[in-house]
Amino acid sequence: MTPPRPNPLLTAVSAPPIAQAVKWAGAYDGRLGALINCSQAVPNHAPPAAFSDRLAEAAASPATARYGDILGDTPLRTAYAEHVSGIYGTPIGACQIAITAGCNQAFFAAMIAVAGAGDAVVLPTPWYFNHQMTLDMLGIEKRALSTQAENGFLPNPEDFETLIDGRTRALVLVSPNNPTGAVYPPALIAELFRICVRRGLYLVLDETYRDFLPPEAGAPHALFADPRAETNLVGLYSFSKAYAIPGHRIGALIGGGTIVGEIEKVVDSLQICAPRPAQAALPWAIEELADWRIANAAVIAARARLFEAMIADVPGWTLDQIGAYFAYVRHPFPGRPAATVAAELAHNCGILALPGSFFGPDQEGHLRIAFANVSEDGIGEIMRRLALGGLGGATGQTDPTKEVSAHG
Repeated sequence: MTPPRPNPLLTAVSAPPIAQAVKWAGAYDGRLGALINCSQAVPNHAPPAAFSDRLAEAAASPATARYGDILGDTPLRTAYAEHVSGIYGTPIGACQIAITAGCNQAFFAAMIAVAGAGDAVVLPTPWYFNHQMTLDMLGIEKRALSTQAENGFLPNPEDFETLIDGRTRALVLVSPNNPTGAVYPPALIAELFRICVRRGLYLVLDETYRDFLPPEAGAPHALFADPRAETNLVGLYSFSKAYAIPGHRIGALIGGGTIVGEIEKVVDSLQICAPRPAQAALPWAIEELADWRIANAAVIAARARLFEAMIADVPGWTLDQIGAYFAYVRHPFPGRPAATVAAELAHNCGILALPGSFFGPDQEGHLRIAFANVSEDGIGEIMRRLALGGLGGATGQTDPTKEVSAHG
């Protein structure tokens, strides 16, 4: 008897990239010191004690152990609406907000809402791998909008136009970008939005790392003040990084009334409601932790400056872009698969970074290093180990990627 097979759309998707990278780290023997994990954007500090106390109190409450509103608890939707209204300088109502189980769920729900199997969504490359995975498993065609280091990894609006046809439903932007750290100028975002409006598309704008923009930069864009945002714009956000609560899985989505109504159906089917203890604690934190968030962002910015200054003195390694949490670095081993370089870097140097190949086509020359996870001393140690030769003098080694399939 032939056994049933899983969904072929799903089986065609590679294993989660972070899980693959962790296997490489398991081969490190500690020869150069403790493993330095730069693979995932995870704050390397805990939330403030007052916030943790509120999280604990909420977790112990019988009320938060029950189901909540599908689109999020009213106090958090209201507090977040007031917060983003201030950021963007225009009124955004609580009715436009959906609270999700992390930004990945917000993206998944948004994609189901804006496109179906056989439709197409445009992703600038290098792309965030979970975005690509989501489209693949939903049967939505991903169309690569290529960006280059020499242009700051910013998408060209004319190139975007050439990818639009009758099956195109949306453009996805991530700013500050994952994996490059590039920040899209407001004028570029506005131009891409105008194209989306003119061609009848959604712009899905992921601003997970918005809190790490320089305060003096002002509003990231002015799109929410545009009346066409009601029909053509979906904004995504994560509380994970700025509030140091990735394990609590809280994200947010901003959209017009029609799209939020569709999102409600998706969230109800996926999880019913986002985790409620963090929802209960966050309304206080949004206002009271503002200075703490600004101070943390300043620390991350200082680490970026240090990383940029120090890698300039490491022979062969080139920093092509840096910002928010990530440095996108060109490795000095042309012709070698990025996954092989990353695996050997973990195995021989104890530095766990992600290969560019995880982030789409034509990225074999790059690694993504999540520098924000690492202290200033740790950044210095990264440079010391890279200066040893990048792969710790590993010649004649068995290819560490043979047992772990490269993603993308």
